[in-house]
Amino acid sequence: MAREITGFSNPLVKRVRSLREKKYRKAEGLFLAEGLRILTEAREEGVLPEMLFHAGATHPLALELIDAIEAAGGDVIVTTPDILSKISGKDNAQALVGVYRDRLTPLAALDRSSADIWIVAQSLRDPGNLGTILRTGDAVGAGGLILIDDCVDPFSVESVRASMGALFTQSITQARWEEFLPWLRGGAGQLIGTSLKATQDYQEPAYQSPSFLLVGNEAQGLPADYEAQCDLLVKMPMRGKADSLNAAVATAVMAYELLNQRRKTS
Repeated sequence: MAREITGFSNPLVKRVRSLREKKYRKAEGLFLAEGLRILTEAREEGVLPEMLFHAGATHPLALELIDAIEAAGGDVIVTTPDILSKISGKDNAQALVGVYRDRLTPLAALDRSSADIWIVAQSLRDPGNLGTILRTGDAVGAGGLILIDDCVDPFSVESVRASMGALFTQSITQARWEEFLPWLRGGAGQLIGTSLKATQDYQEPAYQSPSFLLVGNEAQGLPADYEAQCDLLVKMPMRGKADSLNAAVATAVMAYELLNQRRKTS
């Protein structure tokens, strides 16, 4: 049965609200996701929240979600729109907020043979870019996103929101470069980077499978020593005055080139 919480000072409200901060997410191994669409997509992937807060949900999909959570032994809490806003940090909070166990996959547990395309992001800083890259990975059927070095938290409210549910369809792994490279070289896999220094157009090579698409930091791009470890460096034509594309846009262009090559040969 659902329980009701209407007090801002309730300890559970304070605890869940604290998950907006990275240190508390890391300590608890939990994160927030909001909105019927994202929570429904998570359920379709077989992932239910440990807790659900709602302000009198009536949508049929929301009621199905509530039934599934209660059947699985989860905690459903009826609260007020003001408390939902306090939890989410938004004035116009969504009608549903779920609390989920984090979804990190250890590097050693990845099955590289399970997908032709993998996306690797190095020192990515913007949560909107991270969420968009997850959506791109979902769209092209990538195996997952491997975050290298000090990237933005994939479980921040902003990253989760930007992923539009792709957080629940893509595996997410965090590793240092010195961990990732030996793992990569321990099996099949072509490491592909984009660089202004490259001489080869991105549509020229015949990419191998699995392909690991390496994306650099939004401001600096890839470090020179990381570029040196790539099996291929390619560049996209820039016909205007801009010298580079947004990191998420460049990732999408490259990911679809990889996908289209597979489509033509399959």
